[in-house]
Amino acid sequence: MVIAYRSHLDVSRDLAQVIARLLSAHRARIGTRRGRRSLSCFAQAVLLLRFMRQRAAVTDLARDNTVSLKTAYRYLHEALDVFAAQAPDLPEVIAAAVSNQTEHLLLDGTLIETDRVHDRSGRRDRWYSGKHRHHGGLVQVITDPDGRPLWVSPVEPGCAHDLTAARIHALSALYAAARDGVPTLADKAYTGAGAGIRVPVRCPRGGGVLDESTRGWNSYVNAERAFVEHGIAHLKTRWRALRHVSLCPRRISAIAATALVLSRLENRY
Repeated sequence: MVIAYRSHLDVSRDLAQVIARLLSAHRARIGTRRGRRSLSCFAQAVLLLRFMRQRAAVTDLARDNTVSLKTAYRYLHEALDVFAAQAPDLPEVIAAAVSNQTEHLLLDGTLIETDRVHDRSGRRDRWYSGKHRHHGGLVQVITDPDGRPLWVSPVEPGCAHDLTAARIHALSALYAAARDGVPTLADKAYTGAGAGIRVPVRCPRGGGVLDESTRGWNSYVNAERAFVEHGIAHLKTRWRALRHVSLCPRRISAIAATALVLSRLENRY
């Protein structure tokens, strides 16, 4: 005998209804006929929210919706793909920042932990981050000066460096933003990123001391950078699916983009 109980999901019903409408539009777009789905759009929206907010196991989602495990995975991946497609492109984010005369943008990377995977390139495990000593995927995040997440990059294997990932996905657009008067602040991991990417100055080798004006610049950059860390922490705290991913690590891209879209919808920015 099992014990049944009721649980509450701490997201607004309005958000679930917005998700359901987007899923309904997707079903209409692909030509799904009425009565051919096991779950309604609203039930699929709740399934997505439970996965994102509570990091619910797919086995639990299948059981609670009385569908097979395969069907639960299919509904989850479909919803993730629909919402990942709603995430803004970086050129769109840059254009809005320039139009709004944003003082600066903030850039940082974060590791999304995942289950152990075996994907070796020579001797190196590509999804293992030596810095964090854990398997995961590296995602770049751009926020506004207040720390509101504006864009997340596709995932790179955990062995990648922040600067390498930024060069692949972000720097070309950020250079254009800097030319239009919107520089980007980042940490020392992005040293050498290029013009318009402003980072703290490293201390000279051999025990040298920075002058007062340079120390002041470092203090300014580090103080402003705190907001991007707050933005990343919000994404990971509010949408717990980002704390640890048990799906294929390549799906981190869709999960991170979905978290971004949900945050924008929930906070109306």
